[in-house]
Amino acid sequence: MGEPQMRDLPTSNPVIELEGDEFWPLSGKPFFDVVLTKATIKPLYQLVVPGKFSATLPSCSIPTVLTFRGKNWEMIYHGSSSHKRLDNWRPFAIDNNLKVGDACVFEQLECSSSRLVFRVQILRGDIPSEFLNKLDGDNVDAPIVLE
Repeated sequence: MGEPQMRDLPTSNPVIELEGDEFWPLSGKPFFDVVLTKATIKPLYQLVVPGKFSATLPSCSIPTVLTFRGKNWEMIYHGSSSHKRLDNWRPFAIDNNLKVGDACVFEQLECSSSRLVFRVQILRGDIPSEFLNKLDGDNVDAPIVLE
């Protein structure tokens, strides 16, 4: 892996590119992160929003947009169910070649009673296969313990 390269962008929002993925400092807006497990990837593609964060979101179903690298994916956020979740997450996961062990940071850009917008950063996990069985799909807040 080479040295990170700063793009020529305004210093208020620098972007660092590492092997084709983009990273930038969070803006101070609300965000949540999810380490992808077997439940969030094939075959189920279920993305549950962590409880601490979902408490700040509307408790109804509303159109939601995920934005990454200048492209948008439309889906529905279901805030009225017991497990607050994003439906139609599959196209985003497939288009971005997400795998178990990767992490996504969802930064909330817009939140109203009629629409949610999240800017997503993808952090490639590349977790060795011997540790993948330590991922607990039922407890997204549980850390992976390397022994």
